[in-house]
Amino acid sequence: MKAAVWYGRKDVRVVDVPEPPTPGEGWVKVKVKWCGICGSDLHEYLAGPIFIPVSVPDALTGSKAPIILGHEFSGEVVEIGPGVKNVHVGDRVAPDACQVCWECYHCKRMNYSMCEKLAFTGLMTDGAFAEYVNVPAYTMYKIPDDMSYEVAAVIEPIAVGIHAVRQAPVIEGDIVVVVGAGTIGLATLQAAKAAGASKVYVIEMAKARKEYALNMGAAAVFDPREVDVVAKIKELTNGLGADITFECVGNEKTAPLAIQLARKSGKVVMVGIFERESSFNFFEVTANEKHIIGSLAYNGEFSTAIALMNDGRIQAEPMITGKIKLADIIEKGFEELVNHKEENIKILVSPF
Repeated sequence: MKAAVWYGRKDVRVVDVPEPPTPGEGWVKVKVKWCGICGSDLHEYLAGPIFIPVSVPDALTGSKAPIILGHEFSGEVVEIGPGVKNVHVGDRVAPDACQVCWECYHCKRMNYSMCEKLAFTGLMTDGAFAEYVNVPAYTMYKIPDDMSYEVAAVIEPIAVGIHAVRQAPVIEGDIVVVVGAGTIGLATLQAAKAAGASKVYVIEMAKARKEYALNMGAAAVFDPREVDVVAKIKELTNGLGADITFECVGNEKTAPLAIQLARKSGKVVMVGIFERESSFNFFEVTANEKHIIGSLAYNGEFSTAIALMNDGRIQAEPMITGKIKLADIIEKGFEELVNHKEENIKILVSPF
């Protein structure tokens, strides 16, 4: 079968690879319908390895580069291994990307995104930029019959946004600032609105993404090149600052900004994946008793994402800005996102 394989930084190749074997006990083979290019895929393409194991095999999966990328996907179950009861052949699914040990301190407390051996499909083991992929049955989530496979491929990043909102957590009446209006930022914006935030302001520079944020419910969008965003948010909050800010970019400049945008005793949730370290005077945190919270992936939020998408409180369709074939993933996928980032949110890839 054809697959997009990561060999190294700026070295992803669409090549022929063996189709995954009949799944073993507790595993499922999925025929991939659509798979989204995630920010973490782009990070690996431009600056990796970040998550991908290169010299030493992953502790959980035993895999290392070269690795088939892709973890935001939907598909149809075509084979099940022994002992699988939660899905059947023919089921329409959108699998969670987290593969875990179920044995460590965190897994035993059902906080699986903190697993000591946490591995992601498409990063620490072969993923879904391929015609077929084998994944654990416990990652399976069935999708509604009237939900398209394209929309279902966006469940994964929406679950990331919902998890971030729960990490804060956002409560009714909170004033929220989201830094960045890419896929995760837009998912977080919508999740914060669904959780009851009174106003959600967005910080974004790209013209197209500003429009997406406004269309998805942002009270206003501010460009730091045009306005002092810290002063503006204070002006809009009676001099206080936001109750909660979400850093959804992963940039060394936006991390300190997210902290500065929060009010005294406010919360800052770090969601973006950082390639480089930030320089910041943490006296800002100490003197104002600000709370910095990390947020990685999700911990069961797929079910919530499916429900909120199904009843219309979160919109995925507007975030899909491109649909391409696997053969075009470099030119029309990775390079398109690198060179025309401002015009794109989510590009989906079909392997067939």
